[in-house]
Amino acid sequence: MKLPSKYIALLVILSLAGIFGYQAYWLTGLYRTMRTDLERNITEAMRISDYNEMLVRIERLQHRNREHGEVSISTGFNDEGKQFVQSSTVLHQVSDTTLQGFTAQNDTFRKIETDTVQPDAMLHASEGLDMLLRNQSTMAGMAIYLQRGLHSGLDILMNPSFTVYDSLLHARLLEMNIPIRYRLQYLHEGYDIHDRWQYTDTVATGGTSGYVPTSDAVSYQYEFSASKHEIYRLTTEPLGGIVLRQMAGILTTSLIILLILGFSFWYLIRTILRQKTLEEMKSDFTNNITHELKTPIAVAYAATDALLNFHQADNPTKRERYLRICQEQLQHLSGLVEQILSMSMERRKTFRLHLEEVRLKEILPPLIEQHKLKADKPVRISLQITPEELTVTADRTHLTNMLSNLLDNAVKYSLEHADIAVSCRLCQENEETYTEICVSDCGIGIARECLPHIFDKFYRVPTGNRHEVKGYGLGLFYVKTMIEKHGGTIRVTSEPGKGSRFIVTLPFERQTED
Repeated sequence: MKLPSKYIALLVILSLAGIFGYQAYWLTGLYRTMRTDLERNITEAMRISDYNEMLVRIERLQHRNREHGEVSISTGFNDEGKQFVQSSTVLHQVSDTTLQGFTAQNDTFRKIETDTVQPDAMLHASEGLDMLLRNQSTMAGMAIYLQRGLHSGLDILMNPSFTVYDSLLHARLLEMNIPIRYRLQYLHEGYDIHDRWQYTDTVATGGTSGYVPTSDAVSYQYEFSASKHEIYRLTTEPLGGIVLRQMAGILTTSLIILLILGFSFWYLIRTILRQKTLEEMKSDFTNNITHELKTPIAVAYAATDALLNFHQADNPTKRERYLRICQEQLQHLSGLVEQILSMSMERRKTFRLHLEEVRLKEILPPLIEQHKLKADKPVRISLQITPEELTVTADRTHLTNMLSNLLDNAVKYSLEHADIAVSCRLCQENEETYTEICVSDCGIGIARECLPHIFDKFYRVPTGNRHEVKGYGLGLFYVKTMIEKHGGTIRVTSEPGKGSRFIVTLPFERQTED
């Protein structure tokens, strides 16, 4: 079943739209995933930087010579079970043999019910430790709680260094390829039991120098001390720009693929439509040429029949008249056959040019006389060849046909009087020598929008009300095809109402036969 062209074009457009939609959906999903991963990496960088900051403090404590300490921490409920208590013991070295210790106990935590609320410093697993360790999310939570436990002991000996943490965080973000400008805050959150209001103290502020968050800025925080409610808060601009920069390679590749697909589909549709138009034009040409072939054959047959069967040959006047009619119709028939042959010439894989040295003075004057004789209007054709013995390397037959087509068009598209100029000269430009042949007329000219198409097969320039101008759009196509096979070029300049000028260039050196 043969689908109409519009349905094929519709299917192609729908396929292209589907590909574009799927690509957009995939890129959107990738963007969201990368953004989520980026946010997770920022939070993880804050945690790792906190851990490294603790390692720095531990290393400093290990290298102290004057003071060493031992810390023990215990948390839980008091004997009555009504209060959550945290105790810590610190041993300081006073002399080489004497140790002094003290115990700090804080009883300022809120009252809780033991049967309903679990302590903040404990992990809870209803299914046992083995099940707890199998849960990766719970393992991550356990790591955070363990890290907070290290903080509880280490912070007694040495307060966290915000400067060190800021430096470590900056280095960690760069290591993870997250080049962001940010503001870092060290915050302490609490609850005043007497006045019953929540407060937040800003202990320290750091980050990128000169950066001021905008109204669109987003924040990420890491609570490193659950008991004291101390947090690090990082504020930066939305991460969409960074994600897009990280996706630059994928976006560029996707765009190139989409452009290639779009161009391919457009070219496919264009080719299908052009093929459809070409087939329609070929069909019209076949129908028209069949009718045109019948006409000269019928006229020539009638003339010869009159001469043979009706004794018209005895009358010199009628004999000459009928013979001239036969001659004209045979010339017309020959032209039609030549156009048919030219149409199929491009399909001939075995086509070869028979190149030889051709003197332009030998072929142009007879052509000019022939066109003067067969024209139905006054024709004046001037010829100039410089130098006079100018030659070209070409196929004599096809060169003659090419020049004949150009002269025929010049006569056909002239007004009541045809004034045509033919000039041939030897040119040299950029160390390249070539022969230039120009055919100029003072006819109706060609509109600018028609110039790019005049060498297309079956294309005919609209002539308005000039119905006497007949043709099949093959003459200039044949001329261009043959000139290119000779290794030359053809171009045209024209202005409506003032005429046209066709310029043919042929290589001066002998061309090899293809």
